[in-house]
Amino acid sequence: MTKVTLIGDRLAESGTQFVYQGASSACEGCPYRKQCLNLEEGVRYEVVGRRENAQLLDCAVHDTGVRAVEVEPAPVVANVPSKGAYAGSKAQLAGPCPHTECPSHEFCVPDGADFETEYRITEVHGDPPHDVCYLDRNLTQVEFAAREE
Repeated sequence: MTKVTLIGDRLAESGTQFVYQGASSACEGCPYRKQCLNLEEGVRYEVVGRRENAQLLDCAVHDTGVRAVEVEPAPVVANVPSKGAYAGSKAQLAGPCPHTECPSHEFCVPDGADFETEYRITEVHGDPPHDVCYLDRNLTQVEFAAREE
């Protein structure tokens, strides 16, 4: 479902993805709070359109201001345990990983997904980008369905 919200002008391009983090302390007293803070925290979104003739508004958080855009929840690419990882099944993340230097870290601990939640797999991408898992996990890279609001 498409929603209209305000985001930083530098991010206001179709295809840009972000994880909504909620209000900042700098948002206190802002006249645009209702238009800006209308997304679900922790969800990955993608900008699908920029509102035509949308005014650039001043913002205490974004240095170049905010602009109205249309966003939709976006899918999350993640590494999950290989057992049972096929399109249409449900899976959870394997668990936290302290190895931030690993090329798979961003997929083992992806922004926009929680460790305790089950997600529906829409697509299997295959082998993850690492050669060796330092936690000795057998993982497959998949795409989780976008969250429904």
